[in-house]
Amino acid sequence: MTSTQIDLDARAYELDRAHVFHSWSAQGALDPLVIAGGSGTRVWDHAGREYLDFASQMVNVNVGHQHPAVTAAIAAQAAQLTTIAPATANLARGEAAQRITALAPDGFDKVFFTNGGADANENAIRMARLHTGRDKVLSTYRSYHGNTGAAVVATGDWRRMPNEYARGHVHFFGPYLYRSEFWSESPEQECERALHHLERVVQCEGPQRIAAILLESVPGTAGILVPPPGYLAGVREIADRYGIVLILDEVMCGFGRTGRWFAFEGHDVVPDLITFAKGVNSGYVPVGGVIVSNSVAKTFDDTVFPGGLTYSGHPLACASIVAALDAMAEERIVENAERIGRESIAPALTALARDYPVIGDVRGEGVFWALELVADRETREPVPAATMARIKSGLVARGVLPFGADNRIHVVPPCVVTADEVDTAMRAFRDVLTAL
Repeated sequence: MTSTQIDLDARAYELDRAHVFHSWSAQGALDPLVIAGGSGTRVWDHAGREYLDFASQMVNVNVGHQHPAVTAAIAAQAAQLTTIAPATANLARGEAAQRITALAPDGFDKVFFTNGGADANENAIRMARLHTGRDKVLSTYRSYHGNTGAAVVATGDWRRMPNEYARGHVHFFGPYLYRSEFWSESPEQECERALHHLERVVQCEGPQRIAAILLESVPGTAGILVPPPGYLAGVREIADRYGIVLILDEVMCGFGRTGRWFAFEGHDVVPDLITFAKGVNSGYVPVGGVIVSNSVAKTFDDTVFPGGLTYSGHPLACASIVAALDAMAEERIVENAERIGRESIAPALTALARDYPVIGDVRGEGVFWALELVADRETREPVPAATMARIKSGLVARGVLPFGADNRIHVVPPCVVTADEVDTAMRAFRDVLTAL
């Protein structure tokens, strides 16, 4: 380690603390980790300290860091054309839209590009309201849909409360068997009772006033809450019964994260609108969008869609989408995520839960898993924040970057993770939990 490397880490830290205003944080107590580079599942600082990225940053680096095909595509597009207005036709934009719709269900031929997941949900809500002529949007309390006007109010967690400036949002409880709101004792009961609850909310709010039901196919930040069999299909039936648009948010759970291209593919359901971002290009360039069903798109054949963004379909972002999706298909990255989840992560986390009583629940699929940590397995009381802080700092000290939320550690490595890397991370988990 040279003095120059140490100086670069110190310089990065000093500049950050002096000038960068961080999201979702009280600024005074921040102590950010310096990251200088990355490759595959690993990142490092200027001095060469290396970490296994088991957070995929913001659960988005699905193809891993610095995939050579994606970085080369961005460089090639930058050399040809760095930006162009959204009203033009551009080959990179068209190719990206074609790649995305080819993965979507039949009857989805159009993509509206945005800058990220929040404005994808924002515009999906706008489309649903204009398509139906209705106003209300129903979403769950355990959800996160982004930090823009309507998206953050559609969000159910605490971040909604300081930001409630949008109109027409109603929340309900989705299924969560481990902490059931419905006194359920089985997945079947949880599904049936959660669907009954949703339909009663629809009826009480007035079906003729409800434009959309907005759900994460698998709620991510809220706890990786894989819905019980039949739930999403049941929501589809309720939406159809009352003429409501179904929006499935695949921002975090899409493009390989669950071991499928789209998480909803495992749940016998087809939505009306699909929102995406993150995994579509692993976040290499900011991008998101709405995959629009033909039935909704037809509404705007002769009616102006009153929405747009300067960087909609930005050529650098679109070039990165094409390269990322092609690499995922050619290298069978989605299949790897499914196999690693089934053969490595699931048995490893099950073994952890067997050996450490602090783990109350294990759930997930693909490379999308959560450990729910409890002070007492009988009462299911969550561990305190101080315990979570010790676990997270212990993992970082052992070279593993965790994703922590409330009383949970989410195990969400890139889709390219190997069995050996899972084993390395699990040894760190065991060391930390043993010390705890």
